[in-house]
Order: sequence, then structure tokens, then C-alpha cells
Amino acid sequence: MTDTAATPAAPTPRAERVTHFLVRDVALPDDLGTLALVTLDNGLDHTKPTTLGPQGIAELQAVVERLHERATAGEIVAVGVTGKPYFLAAGADLTQVAAVTSRDDALTLGQGGHAAYRALSEVGVPTFAYINGVALGGGLEIALNCDYRTVASDAAAIALPETGLGLVPGWGGAYLVPRLIGVQKALDVILTRPAQNKPFKAAEAYELGLADAIFDAADFLEESIRWTAAILRGEIVVERRPLDDEATWKGVTDAARQRLDATVHGSRPAPYRALDLVTAARDSDKTTAFAAEDEALADLIMTDEMRASVYAFQLVSHGKKPVGAPDPSLARPVTRVGIVGAGLMAAQIALLFAQRLQVPVVMRDIDQERVDKGLGFVQSQLARLVSTGRMSKDTAARITAQVHGTTDVQDFATCDFVIEAVTEVLGLKKKVFAELEGIVSPETILATNTSALSITEMAADLQHPERVVGIHFFNPVAAMPLVEVIHAEKTSDEALATAFAVTKKLRKTSVLVKDRPGFVVNRLLVLVMGKIVEAVEHGTPVEVADRATDPLGFPMPTFELFDLVGPAVGLHVLQSLREDLGDRFPASPGLEKLVADGTRVVLDAPAKGLPKPVNPEIQGVFDGAGGAGAADATQALDAAGVLDATLTALTREIGLMLDEGVVATPQQIDLCMILGAGWPFHLGGITPYLDRSGYSERVLGKRFLPDGVANVPRG
Repeated sequence: MTDTAATPAAPTPRAERVTHFLVRDVALPDDLGTLALVTLDNGLDHTKPTTLGPQGIAELQAVVERLHERATAGEIVAVGVTGKPYFLAAGADLTQVAAVTSRDDALTLGQGGHAAYRALSEVGVPTFAYINGVALGGGLEIALNCDYRTVASDAAAIALPETGLGLVPGWGGAYLVPRLIGVQKALDVILTRPAQNKPFKAAEAYELGLADAIFDAADFLEESIRWTAAILRGEIVVERRPLDDEATWKGVTDAARQRLDATVHGSRPAPYRALDLVTAARDSDKTTAFAAEDEALADLIMTDEMRASVYAFQLVSHGKKPVGAPDPSLARPVTRVGIVGAGLMAAQIALLFAQRLQVPVVMRDIDQERVDKGLGFVQSQLARLVSTGRMSKDTAARITAQVHGTTDVQDFATCDFVIEAVTEVLGLKKKVFAELEGIVSPETILATNTSALSITEMAADLQHPERVVGIHFFNPVAAMPLVEVIHAEKTSDEALATAFAVTKKLRKTSVLVKDRPGFVVNRLLVLVMGKIVEAVEHGTPVEVADRATDPLGFPMPTFELFDLVGPAVGLHVLQSLREDLGDRFPASPGLEKLVADGTRVVLDAPAKGLPKPVNPEIQGVFDGAGGAGAADATQALDAAGVLDATLTALTREIGLMLDEGVVATPQQIDLCMILGAGWPFHLGGITPYLDRSGYSERVLGKRFLPDGVANVPRG
């Protein structure tokens, strides 16, 4: 683990990648006059997105001032704004934002953006934004400050993601969007989609009204300029929707506040500040609204939540390059995949492999009924994608043809990659691998999707244990971005390299993990669930224990998580970890009885998107199970006490995991918990949160990370 005395200072932020605003004149059709076309370009290739920092914003201000002079002189009749290939702009340069050390500097940053963007909107001639690619945050706000917007049909991401990063749309978005598309849709753009980390595609942005026209990418700029000419001639008139009435505006924003209280629980300020800005936008003028955005942005930049969110964002962005992965050239080709099992997890894995690797996949189970059920799942999922317009019928037919079912283990003989996804019983998995070894080629990689069992033990009796590797997917497989790649004692670099190559093609983020019980996510997630259940065993009311982690802003309460993973599965992993790691993972007679009785854990959510309340009947199950503290109410904790016990246990466990070398760095634990457990972005990963809240120094006597990483520097 990181020792404070040996910890380097927080890294120095890189210099701003300055975006330049290059102007060229374009003659409009029919002698309409000159369009000044401004192109945003940082001079780098498409792997280095165009971003907006202080120097770039200052250059925009200077360019717009010159355009205003030309407009006044009658030299230009319109201004167009577009970007280098694939990007309009990916928003503010977050590295520069996170480097701000005073509120005054933060305020200046917001004011500078507003001044430049407002000058563009008041340049003196009609303004047009040609959204040719990614437009995020401040990049989209450039377009919003223009009079008209077109979008290329292949623009990959259009969004205002700021509230997911601990900020607000601070260069006009919180004021302009609700007035442009309506308050209900605006809150989807500003609050809902950022919470889901889900930007809009071009067609969605057009349907919302963020763009006035959509054109094919092949001739996007030419068509946009022709459309511009038609606007200037009056041949096309863009009708703007009327402003929502006061009652509608208030009803929508009041409902949004109630939803925030029910889901965010006040755990982070950014969504609330954004909602305040949207609430005020209806009756504010632009000057007042922009000043309010400046103040909100300045306050939020100087919060730990914003710094933590940026840390998490950068961690996830860089996570595609796995730490400690072997040389990719060692990876073996994968041309045919075998899946052992045809249950829900196996069928999900089979579908993902067929979709992304585009190779034949054979799924085998012990009887035809199970095989047919697995194939039926694959076909039903493909049909759903077709019915929702997310996949063509031809593509679905091709994938369906790639997935085969069988009861004959000999059908794995020609596979060069086989992954087992059978029941979590060590003896069964060992038997599966022993059978496979007698059938497949010596070069075939054998993988396991075990969630907690020892892979070293699983491979111990094989002639070639070096080809066994863990590839732990999370449920639901299609949606969860993380895969833990497990290095058993004898796993070869070739097997690891193949696993990383496969997961990359599957478009997953992979983390290299040592073969230790529970790996990373399940070890920590089950510990949390165990501490909550332990509190109930000792007399804490189930409703209190269930909501004890609300201040952290988790996506769901503990017992809803139990319901999601399955109480029997959760109990099994808890018992397994207790057996392997000791009584840090508590026994739970109440949970055992809950599973045995089949008692429902949670009730239906009161409304879509709201948490599912715990079933109050399970209180009686725990009380009657004879738990450790059932007869001693003095051991009961309040919510704060449950949370403190949970965070203390997490701190100690992470320290042990780093000492054991489960992963290379604390950042890898953070990445796993963000992508595999839904650890909230605004907390910036679990280790910096434990640093900021004082648990790491109190429990371990040292920080996990340097001061200034994922927090406002204390110095």
C-alpha cells in the first residue's frame, strides 16, 4: 500500500492543448455573400479530441471581435462554426479545470467562456453551428449560442455531461437548453443522461430539437452551407417552440427535485445546482442567468466532488490500456469459441462473443432442453434489438447463424478458446476442465467465469494449468463494462494476452487481478453487504441498515442489490469468502433463513427509476433466526454507525488487498469498483473517498493516494 512518506506529490497538470479557431471565407450560393467559416482545430489527430481551455477561449474571443468588425463593415453575411474531423469539441479541458486552485480563478474561467460565447451570439450576422462530430459540454454550448444548428448523421456523441462530472453546464447550457427544447426534455439532457453516462446520437439530438437539420456525413458541410443559404434567402424558416408556461415549468422542476431527493439523497451538489439554474431559466434574462451559471461553476470547481468526478472520468478513459497486461503480440488467434453451460450467464456470454468477435460460438449443456433455452435467450435478445431499431434483420440473422447448441462435449474439439460458466461449485468446474483437456488442442485457452473460486485450485490437476485464465464478467454481461482478468499461479503470458485481446474486442475494460478470493469487486461488494446484514443480525432495524449507505449515492440500497444478484448467490459468496478469509466476512443465520424460506427481499419500486423499498417482513426472518445479537438490542446501530462500520471494514480490506498484490495500484481498485460495482463517480473511486473522509489514515495510518488527487489540495 502507499506510504505517506514515500508518496510522490500529486502530478503536475499537463499544459493546455490549445484549440485554435481558423477562419476561412466561403462564397455562398446565388451571390448571397460571404460566410466566415470558423473551424475548431487543436492541430492533433483524431485520437486527441478538441477541448477548450483558457488560451483557446481567449483566442475565440479575439476571433469573434474581428468577425464583428467584418459584419459591421458588411464583409460577411453569416458566421459558421464547425470542427476538425469527428469533433466539434469535446468540452472544457478537464485537466485545466481540475488545476484551478482558487474560487476567483474558477469564476474567471466561467466568465471567460460566457463572454466569448455571448460575443459569438451577438456578432451582428446570423450564426450557424455545423455539428460535424462529438459535441460535449462546452462544445455543444458553442452550438447552442448560435442561431441555427445542423448535425452530421454520424456524430457519435452529443451531450451536456457536466452534472456527471460534478459541474453544471456553465457556458450557457443551463439557460439555453430548456428555453430551446422545453424544460422536460432539458432535464433529460442536463440531469438524466449524465447520470447514466449516456450521450445522444445525432438522430436523437435532432429529434429533441438540439439541431434544426440533419445531413449525411459524406457531404455534411456542403449540405449545411446550402441549408444556410436557404435560411438566409427565407426559403426555410425554423419555427421555435413557445416557452413552457409557468405552471408546467414549476411542475416539471418540482418533480425533478423530488426524484433527486429519492435517488441522490443530497450526496452531491452538482445536480441540485443545475436544477436550480434550470428552474430560474424561464423568468431570467441572459445576463442574470449567465452570471448565476458563473457562480455555480465557481463553487463547484472548488469542491472535492468535482475533483473526484474528474479523477474517475480520467481513470475510466485511460482504463482501456490495462496495467500489467503482457505483450499483446503473445495473444493467440481466436477463431471458434466454446461456452460450457447454457444458463443465463452462459447465454449472455455466447451472445456477446458472437456479436463482437464475429466467430462461431458453440454452447454446450448436459441436456437438450437447457441448450434450447440458452439458444432461445440469444434469439429473443436479438429479436428485441431488431424490434427497437438497434440492429438490422440481416445482422441478427448472421449472429443467430454463428451460435450453435449441443449436448456433445466433442463439439469443443476445434475450439481455440473455451470459457466455462457452470454452477459455482469447485468440484464441478474441475471436472469440466479435466474433461475439456482430453478433447481440445494443447494450444486452446481454457477460461473460467467464476466470480470468487480459486482458479489456481481449479487448474491444479491439469496437465497444462498454464493455459487456464479467469475472465470474470458481471451481470448483465452486455451492459457491465468491466471484466476482471484473473492471473492464477501458473497462468502463462500467452493465456493472459489472449484474454486481454478477447476482452478488448468485446469492448470491455479489463483489469489484471491476482487469484485471491473474491478478486476485487465481489470481495469488497460482498463485504459491504455482509456488514449491512451483520448490523441487522445485531438488532439494527432492517430499514435503517438498508439505507445506511444512502449518503454515498450508490445506485441502489443494499437489499435491492441482494435482490439483483440473487440472495442465494450473495449468501454463497459471503460464505465462501468467510471460509477463505475469515470472520471479517460475517456469518448470517438471518440471510440463510431468508434464502431457505424464499422470502421476497424487496418490494416493487413506487415509480420507475426510484429505489425498491426493503420488504419489512424480512425483519421477522432475521429476528427469528437466532443471530449473534438477536437477544441484545444494545448492539443495534443507527445509520451513521452502520456506515462507519462498513467504511472501516472496507478500508482495512483494501489495505490487505494491496499488501497481497491483488492489483498493482489503488487506482485499479477504484476502476474495478466504478465499473463493476457502480461506485459513484462523484466520490472518485473508493480509495480517494477513504482518504478524504479520513478513514485511511485513521485505520491504516496512511493515505492510499497523494493529497490533491481527487480532492481540492489541503495545502
